[in-house]
Amino acid sequence: MIKHSNIKDNLVPAALVQRTIELEQGKLSSNGALVVNTGKFTGRSPKDRYIVDDDITREDVDWGDINIPISPDTYHDLYKKVIEYMEGLDEIYARDAYACASNKYRLYIKVYTEFPWQNLFAHNMFLRLTEEELKTFEADWKILAFPGVLADPEKHGTRQENFSIINFTEKTILIGGTAYTGEIKKGIFSVLNFVLPKVRNVLSMHCSANVGSNSDTALFFGLSGTGKTTLSNDPDRRLIGDDEHGWSTSNIYNLEGGCYAKTIDLSESKEPQIYKAIRFGAMLENIGYKEDDVTPNYEDTSITQNTRVSYPIYHIDNIMYNSRGDIPKNIFFLTCDAFGVLPPISKLTKEQAMYHFLSGYTAKIAGTEEGITEPQATFSSCFGAPFLPLHPTAYAELLGKKLDAGVDIGDGKINVWLVNTGWTGGKYGDGNRIELSFTRAMIKAALNGDLNKVSYSNENLFKLNVPQECPDVPNAILNPRDTWRNVEEYDKMANSLAKLFKDNFKNFEAKADMSLQEAGPSAL
Repeated sequence: MIKHSNIKDNLVPAALVQRTIELEQGKLSSNGALVVNTGKFTGRSPKDRYIVDDDITREDVDWGDINIPISPDTYHDLYKKVIEYMEGLDEIYARDAYACASNKYRLYIKVYTEFPWQNLFAHNMFLRLTEEELKTFEADWKILAFPGVLADPEKHGTRQENFSIINFTEKTILIGGTAYTGEIKKGIFSVLNFVLPKVRNVLSMHCSANVGSNSDTALFFGLSGTGKTTLSNDPDRRLIGDDEHGWSTSNIYNLEGGCYAKTIDLSESKEPQIYKAIRFGAMLENIGYKEDDVTPNYEDTSITQNTRVSYPIYHIDNIMYNSRGDIPKNIFFLTCDAFGVLPPISKLTKEQAMYHFLSGYTAKIAGTEEGITEPQATFSSCFGAPFLPLHPTAYAELLGKKLDAGVDIGDGKINVWLVNTGWTGGKYGDGNRIELSFTRAMIKAALNGDLNKVSYSNENLFKLNVPQECPDVPNAILNPRDTWRNVEEYDKMANSLAKLFKDNFKNFEAKADMSLQEAGPSAL
């Protein structure tokens, strides 16, 4: 139990907004959302995320550059420092909440924060308890987020002064030196990525999910820039959630209670649901303003390209109010292939699904980051490598089991699709980006079963099954090799990308069986 003489417990959003303004830590924008600046850190700092090395984690955590060990003694020293710092503050803010929109798998969380707007973020992003539930609340985990606490790298062995530490024995997350709110959200996601697969046989997933009028659930995986948010926010389908989900034996459920969306270049025409969700109760981070100094300028990157908004999921009109759906009928792996090699849509076998899940491929394009002048392949295991405490093959194997178990639903199988939202007719700079209207049409055809009725051809190098036709999509773009003016250049580029896939998969060969290894590109 955390003790303090002035704990502001479970304040309503309006009170948190008011207190933020009183403390001059933020202001209201023209759309009613609170605007704050997170300071030095405007994104997560994955190299400063630690897991306590103890009896619970020692044998099971996949230690390395992502999961960096820290000793229990160092943790306790920093915990003591946080408590002492907290006791010196005039007030702190606490919130009772939970993760997992499934009564069977709920994880109760107590969040303590230094700033009121951090607490508003927790209100927006975690699932909210009823007044009756609050009366009997007992936390499973607690989060202490105090940006004013700095580590001493020489004493504590940290890389720098900021830190995020997960302690599975103490069931506590310590966050210091950074006010970036995403550390709170992703800290709990990392906890769930350890607990749910290992203890509960639930596949935790970094994906969005929605449900159609026939109660058919679809999952959308994809790294930044692949169109995950755009394609899952479908006016004809109800949103379960936009980022984190669990797949149990009986359903898909949201792990959180809100959305944390990028706002760079946001417009009402491109993202109407997100745009309309930014109102009172939402919180904008690190945005710029138009000339009136009150209207958000979503094109302004003067603070960061990673401008964000958090809002409770009920700010979206078209949602599943219980944040749950049946097990999926369709799964989409989205990739923005800037090399122009992968088909705009292809159907995967179970082994291919596991292979591409482990690969988590997309490409960065010129201009997205300083120094990038040519397309650059990016691989992130399970489309969420920074949040995976276990070895990635553990999640891929569980995915395979879930796909096998899904044979009893619908037409007897779960369809898994690889969707390229990137380039065709050449690489970035030479070809053209696949039109969003065509991608939407392919997604629609997969969801309504049209692609189960057409013939497929097998692409030789990546061994992908490519539909030969799709409603409202020109047949000419379905086979990427046919779209290049020079097929020899296509073959050269395809072989180059295949080599990148094979080189990346060497990270998993020791723990991946032969059928999984053979599901990737052919030998070059």
